[in-house]
Amino acid sequence: MTLSEDQPTRNLDISENATRHSQLRQGEVLQERYEIQEIVGIGGMGSVYRARDKNFKAIRLVAIKEMISQVTDPLVRKNIFQIFEREANILATLRHPSIPRIYDYFTIGERAYLVLEFIHGKNLEQLLAETSGFFPEEQVLAWAVELCDVLDYLHSHKPEPIIFRDIKPSNIMNTLQNHIALVDFGIAKVFESKQKNTMVGTQGYSPPDQYRGEATPKVDIYALGATLHHLLTLRDPQLEAPFSFGERMIGEINPNVSREFAAVVERALEYKPEDRYDSAMEMKDALINVARKTGTLLNLSIPTTVSSGAPSRGVGVKPLWTFEAEDELRSSPTYHDGTLYIGCYDNNLYAVDAANGDFKWKYATDGGIASKPAIYESNLYFGSEDKRLHVISTRSGKVVWTHYTNGPVRSSPRIAEGHVFIGSDDGSLHAVSLSSGRLAWRSEVGSPVRSTPWVGNEHIYFGSEAGDFTATDFRGDARWRFKAKRAITSSPVLQDGVVYFNSMDGTLYALDANTGWAVWRFRLGKGSICTPAIAGNMLYTGAADHIIYAIDTRSAKEMWRYTTEHQVNGSPIVHRDAVYCGSVDGSLYCLDAASGRMRWRYQTDAPITGTPVAHDDMIFIGSTDKKLYAFLA
Repeated sequence: MTLSEDQPTRNLDISENATRHSQLRQGEVLQERYEIQEIVGIGGMGSVYRARDKNFKAIRLVAIKEMISQVTDPLVRKNIFQIFEREANILATLRHPSIPRIYDYFTIGERAYLVLEFIHGKNLEQLLAETSGFFPEEQVLAWAVELCDVLDYLHSHKPEPIIFRDIKPSNIMNTLQNHIALVDFGIAKVFESKQKNTMVGTQGYSPPDQYRGEATPKVDIYALGATLHHLLTLRDPQLEAPFSFGERMIGEINPNVSREFAAVVERALEYKPEDRYDSAMEMKDALINVARKTGTLLNLSIPTTVSSGAPSRGVGVKPLWTFEAEDELRSSPTYHDGTLYIGCYDNNLYAVDAANGDFKWKYATDGGIASKPAIYESNLYFGSEDKRLHVISTRSGKVVWTHYTNGPVRSSPRIAEGHVFIGSDDGSLHAVSLSSGRLAWRSEVGSPVRSTPWVGNEHIYFGSEAGDFTATDFRGDARWRFKAKRAITSSPVLQDGVVYFNSMDGTLYALDANTGWAVWRFRLGKGSICTPAIAGNMLYTGAADHIIYAIDTRSAKEMWRYTTEHQVNGSPIVHRDAVYCGSVDGSLYCLDAASGRMRWRYQTDAPITGTPVAHDDMIFIGSTDKKLYAFLA
C-alpha cells in the first residue's frame, strides 16, 4: 500500500480495467516519433511502454511512462498532473548512472507522457518473486553499496537535497549490466528544512518519522534498511506489523548473513532517526568495511539472477522479436543501416528490419549459405555452397556480379585493399577485384579453406582443413606457413603483432604475425572451430569440450571458464562488458566478461552454430530452429 500524496487515495484510483482498455497498441506512434513496441508495466494511473525513438537512425529504445486522468474532480486532476510534471522536473536536473535520464515530456488530451532512458533488466520485487532461496550476501551487499551511492547523490543535490521517500524493491531496477537503477520519482521531493510534508511512502518500508510528515535523508536510509532486510530474509515487511524489524533479526532468519552486514542493516532500521546513520555516505562506508572484513570487497560486481542451472526459456530475458526462415540458420547475421542480413540453408539470403523483425527481401542462390555477409559501400558479399561468391545490392537484393570457384564457399569474405578475399573448398584463397569482379589471384593450399581470412600487418592470414595456417602478401605469395595437427576452421584474429586462432587439435595458438613463430599455446579440452574474440588483454573462445574460456593474452593464463551443456561451435562476441555466445545446447549465453558468471541465458529450440552480432542496445543471433532472434543487450 502506498500512502496518499495530497488527496485521499480513493479519489486518485483508476480501475485496472479502465487502464487496460485505454492502453496503447503495438505499432502506435506518439508525437510522430515514439513507436510503441510492448507494455512493460501496468499501474493504477496508466502503463509503462517500451518504444523506439524513430528520430534516430540507430535503434534507440526508450521507456514511456503514461498517466491517464479519468477523474472528474478538476482539483484532483490538476493535482495528478502536477505530481507527474514534478517527476519530470526532478529527473531533468539529475545526472547519475543509477538514475534514468529524461528525454521528453508531453501531454495528449487527458494523458501525460514521460519519455525516459529504457532500463534493461528486472526490478528487485520481480527477483524476490522468482528466487527459491536466499540471495548470496555479496549480491545484496553490491546492491546496497550502489543504492547508498545514488542516495548520497540525491541527498547532496544542489541547491537543495532530494529525498526519494519511497525506496522499496519495486522501485529498484537491476540491469543486465549488473548495476542498480532507481526508478519512479513520482513522490520524490526537494527537501525543505523546518517544513512538514504530506505523508507519502509505502507501508512497511517507511519509518515512523515519515508518517509524521517528515522528509529528511534519514527516511531514505530507513527505507533502504527495510529493503535490504527484505532481500536478506525474504520476509515482506508489508505483511508484518509496522516497525517490527527488531522482532525479526536477520541472523535468526538467514544464518548465512555475516554479523557485520546484519549490524549495518539493523542500524539503518533504528526507530529513532538520530540512532540511524547520519548520511548515505556513512552507511556506504560501513558496507565497504563489511566487504573488507568478509573478503568480498573485490567481488561486489556479481550476477543479477539466481539460476538453478537448469535450461529455461530465458532467465530474466525474452526476445524483442523473432523472424522465422524456411530452414536452418547456421550462419551469422550482419547489421547495416537498420537491416540484418543472414544466410539460410533454404538457399536464401534474407534482409530483415532490425527494429521489428519484418521481412524486407530475400535473394536466392543454388546452395545453402554458411557464410557471414560482408558489406562494402552499397553492396553485400557472401559465399554459398553453390560454389559462388555472390555480390548483391543492399537496397534491392538484386545481383551485381558473381565469382565462381571450384568448390562450395563456406568461408566468409574479408574486404580490404580494393579486393574481396574469400576461401573455397576448392583448396584456395581467392582475391577478387571489387571494381571488376574478376579474379586477381588465388593462393592454393591443397585443402578446403573455410576459415575467414584476416587482413592486416601487410599480410593475409587464413587456415585450412589440412591444418595449414598461411600468411600471404597482397600478390598471393606465401610469406610463412605454420602446421597444426588438425584442421583450422577457426578464423584468425590479429592484435598487437600476434595472430590468434584455434585448431581441431585442441589448441589455441598465438603466433608472431611477422614470422609465424609460436608466442604461446593454450591447451583446450577438445578441438575448436570458434573464432576468438579479444577485448583489451582478454581473449574469449569456445570449444567442443562445452566450455567458454577467458584467457589473458599476455600470460596465456586461464582467467575463468564457463561450462555449457554441449559443444560450443558458435564464436563469442564482447559487447558492453558482457560476452555473448551460443552453444549446441541451443542456448544463447550472456556472461560477465570480467568474472564469467552468467547474467542470463535464452534457450532456443535447436543448436546455435553462428555468432551473435551487436548493435547499440541490441543483440541478434540465428538458430538452427530456423529463427532469427533479437534481444536487448
